[in-house]
Amino acid sequence: MNLIREIVQQALTTGYLTVEAENQLRQLLSTKYDWEDFNAFIRLQHEAMEGRVKQESRELLRSKELSCSSFQEEVAIAS
Repeated sequence: MNLIREIVQQALTTGYLTVEAENQLRQLLSTKYDWEDFNAFIRLQHEAMEGRVKQESRELLRSKELSCSSFQEEVAIAS
């Protein structure tokens, strides 16, 4: 199983956190982890807040929201 810091390093290197990696992090954070893993996770949070790491889950959510609002606009125009 991957360590938290390994998943974080991959996200920092690519600038992208996949849904799969996010789920792995959730699972790993629910178990015991060391100080180095904790610090790596905090760094990942900071980089994501600063926009240097994109989250696939957020992009998918935004995409669904845009699709939904476009559909609502089309319905309003058709009415």
